[in-house]
Amino acid sequence: MRAAIIGSGNIGTDLMLKCLLSNKLECVAMAGIDPGSDGLARARRRGLAVTADGVEGLVGLEEFAGVDVVFDATSAAAHHRNYAVLQPYGKRVIDLTPAAIGPYVVPPVNLDEHLDAQNLNMVTCGGQATIPIVAAVASATRVRYAEIVASIASKSAGPGTRANIDEFTETTARAIEKIGGAERGKAIIVLNPAEPPLIMRDTVYCLVEECDERAVTDAVETMVARVQEYVPGYRLKQEVQFSAIGEDEPVWTLVPGAKGGVKVSVFLEVEGAAHYLPAYAGNLDIMTSAALRTAERLAR
Repeated sequence: MRAAIIGSGNIGTDLMLKCLLSNKLECVAMAGIDPGSDGLARARRRGLAVTADGVEGLVGLEEFAGVDVVFDATSAAAHHRNYAVLQPYGKRVIDLTPAAIGPYVVPPVNLDEHLDAQNLNMVTCGGQATIPIVAAVASATRVRYAEIVASIASKSAGPGTRANIDEFTETTARAIEKIGGAERGKAIIVLNPAEPPLIMRDTVYCLVEECDERAVTDAVETMVARVQEYVPGYRLKQEVQFSAIGEDEPVWTLVPGAKGGVKVSVFLEVEGAAHYLPAYAGNLDIMTSAALRTAERLAR
């Protein structure tokens, strides 16, 4: 499949370098809005057709006619406009913003359900890291409430990420419920300014009324292995933890009608492949890796 990328920032540039390594995709074009961006310069040196006129410039390129899939690595607000421009051309679109026009897609959880969708949404970096874990727990027991905390290095959060904080929390929370299988979800993002920058860390809390600890642990470990197939730096920081919580504990106010149970805690680290940015930017790497995985599945 021939691919084009909209967005020449951190995510778009990292995605371009990953596409160039793929044996199932041919990246032929990149569109941005900053003529002096490093992404467009790198794309030009790699032989891609480039334009600094955004999505309008992309559809005007000669190479666009042969493009099968377009990746949008801009922002949630920009994606609404970009998709409106692209729709008449019938191109498949993989959305790396939290715009959520199309169905939420987390490759190891529900990709095969949406292979016919015209617009596939990659949720958020925190969603790609944590929703597989919520889904794993939900496969073994009923998840009444799930809360995720994504902590990323401040240096890895570019203008697009910072502009989409509200969309990040809202889209991730909805996807925790819709894909992860939790009855109620909540998402928190932390931009950590520590120096040297810290590798992405994610914490997943699931409140369940009862569970088979071995079954939950096996499901989580199996899911981690599935994510590692396309994000090798994705790993558990410690064993899955289980804490009994009495029915009078304040936390159960989040789950009306619950009579106590267990808090399942999973602690993750995501180290990036450093194709473009340093390894601490696992939040970017897991997004671009998930998008690439999705496009390669479409190609197959």
